Amino acid sequence: MDLGWNNLLFAFGLTLFAGLSTGIGSALAFFAKRTNTRFLSVALGFSAGVMIYVSMTEIFTKAKDSLVGALGVKAGSWVTVAAFFGGILLITVIDKLVPSVENPHECRMIEDLDPGMKAKCEGNLMRIGTFTALAIAIHNFPEGLATFTSAIKDPTLGIAIAVAIAIHNIPEGIAVSVPVYYATDNRKKAFVLSFLSGLSEPVGAIIGYSILYRFFNDVVYGILFAAVAGIMVFISLDELLPTAREYGEAHLSIYGLVAGMLVMAVSLLLFI
Repeated sequence: MDLGWNNLLFAFGLTLFAGLSTGIGSALAFFAKRTNTRFLSVALGFSAGVMIYVSMTEIFTKAKDSLVGALGVKAGSWVTVAAFFGGILLITVIDKLVPSVENPHECRMIEDLDPGMKAKCEGNLMRIGTFTALAIAIHNFPEGLATFTSAIKDPTLGIAIAVAIAIHNIPEGIAVSVPVYYATDNRKKAFVLSFLSGLSEPVGAIIGYSILYRFFNDVVYGILFAAVAGIMVFISLDELLPTAREYGEAHLSIYGLVAGMLVMAVSLLLFI
């Protein structure tokens, strides 16, 4: 599989954009007066719709085609399914490694920056903010590899995934910056920590590519792509949709989900 430098740089640029969008959430926390919960609910639902649709209709299909072509129909189909659920198992294990009290997907609000709410537990809040940044870094590592791999194979697909992951990283930026600022009164420190937590996505892409590029063939690509589909479906169902429902009315997240699927479907049809 020929991977040109332009293609690699483009894929890395998309991954960097998706990861550093945590900084957007951090900036919103400091420049907006209130959390637009309705917008976040729809946006996160939209992101989930994009990721679920593209995973099940494009990524899984491309993985299966690649593996069936290399291994035959029966073996290729079995390996595709095994890799898909292997991706789910991987992200589940990563999720279990993050203590629930520092879970980066806990819903946080810009209003939490109110100094009047600041009491007693500044040191604990700093710990929460720091561990949240670490937790996000752990979660974003496989997301970076997912974005990078998708963009290498299909730049259009890579753009869609990068945008979806960028949307889902915005509330993560808020989750880091709010407790750190709350504990330190230092906007710059809160922003930098939030911004840097997103760097694990391009780091994940670089490390994953460095390990796998020597072995990149149709079988490795198919297994990796199927695992990416599993990771993205799990993220959507376990993180995006529950967070979207917390931020807004239940139906808003579903409207966003359907809109994301529709936009993704139409965009894929336009490039046939």
